Amino acid sequence: MNAIPFINLPNKPCHSQFDDQDWQILAQHWYPVARIEDVSSKPQQVTLLDMNLALYKTETGQIHLARDICPHRGVPLSKGWVEGDTLICPYHGLHFNEDGKCSKIPAQPDLTHISERFSLTKFPVVLKYGLVWTSILGRDESLANFPVLDTWESETHQAILPPSVDIAGSSGRQLEGFIDVAHFAWVHHQAFADRHNPVVPKYSTERTDYGLHTNYISNVSNYPHGIQHLAPDDFLWERIFDVYPPFSAMLTIHFPNDGVLKILNACCPVSHNKTRLFVPLTRNFDTTGDLQAVYDFNAQIFAEDQEMVEAQKPEELPLDMSMEAHFEADRSSAMYRRILAEWGLSKRYTV
Repeated sequence: MNAIPFINLPNKPCHSQFDDQDWQILAQHWYPVARIEDVSSKPQQVTLLDMNLALYKTETGQIHLARDICPHRGVPLSKGWVEGDTLICPYHGLHFNEDGKCSKIPAQPDLTHISERFSLTKFPVVLKYGLVWTSILGRDESLANFPVLDTWESETHQAILPPSVDIAGSSGRQLEGFIDVAHFAWVHHQAFADRHNPVVPKYSTERTDYGLHTNYISNVSNYPHGIQHLAPDDFLWERIFDVYPPFSAMLTIHFPNDGVLKILNACCPVSHNKTRLFVPLTRNFDTTGDLQAVYDFNAQIFAEDQEMVEAQKPEELPLDMSMEAHFEADRSSAMYRRILAEWGLSKRYTV
């Protein structure tokens, strides 16, 4: 996958610790910033690549994203409110329509022509998998490298969207941990894996037009320890990882009796060392089961990973392969790092 040409839109925030070129490359891509169900007419602040955005819904049901700063005197628009289809700044009451144009300045109600300098910086919105996605540099949606969760709207699969997870660690480190199969026995031994079964059988990884595809087969059951007895003794668990750089990956797990669980790991790189993780998932089994049990198991798994990600040094994902040692089971993460390096991201990188 080639790097995408730069687009002359918002500049990197002055307080950002990203390298200028890294920020420009990452800002061209699309990321989830919130769950659709959490968006309301009360504006809220979300942060992407150190840029604060105001997220809100108008009376028509349209979801909008604008830079969270009023062009008049710099007050966060997330402190304001929505009336009908109009966003109102809390400081001087400036009105902004759905296109981001200033439609009214209450202090000068007879003003017939309002300068374009009062317009908001708006960002595109795409709704997928229960999430709000955007790109800071307004990249063409048709060129976006969105992950594919093709069962999200399937009648035979249950769609589940747990709460997001905030991680004090980099998105690159988190994503690499998600596709790492060698850590199961050591990090997830209390959830589903077994420290007496740490061997990683050889697996295949290949480059694709969207990133990389890995097929991993082992006898490590994906059932929680409490129901491990339900797994057939001779069953081999197939786990398929599809990675959509920079920071999304899909895990498909094949269960007994033709069961399929799909987990989307979608990172919002809030900052260079802060990630908001969204995890939409689907399953075609136990579709009337207890959702809280799904939330709890999901939270346990990602909390176990979070502890590792937040402790890693360096915080950034090293793209210079000589900076860390590697063994054969690292083939997926090594390919992931090479893809990011080919994009032109810093060797000391990433997020």
